[in-house]
Amino acid sequence: MLAFSVSARTREFGLRLAIGSTPRDVLVQVMAEGGLIVAIGLVAGAAGSGVLGFAAASYFDDVRLPGLVPVLGATAIIAGAGILASLMPATRASRVDVLQALRSE
Repeated sequence: MLAFSVSARTREFGLRLAIGSTPRDVLVQVMAEGGLIVAIGLVAGAAGSGVLGFAAASYFDDVRLPGLVPVLGATAIIAGAGILASLMPATRASRVDVLQALRSE
């Protein structure tokens, strides 16, 4: 989703770089957007898994919910993978050629 957003906003990034924004500013902004997407996904996933886990536990006797350590470990791994996946579109956005972006469309 972030990669599509970055490719659709190439002209915007080129314009920002043309008026004085640094490539680092663009990189930080896109990484922040990626972090927000990851955070929303983690919260939605945690809420959904909690609801489904409690629902399954009420129907089946042998269902036990995992402890806090495995949940935090999985959350950390997923968050790290999401942030790492945001790095490629963010780098591409920070390296936009200003002249080519302004000439497009």
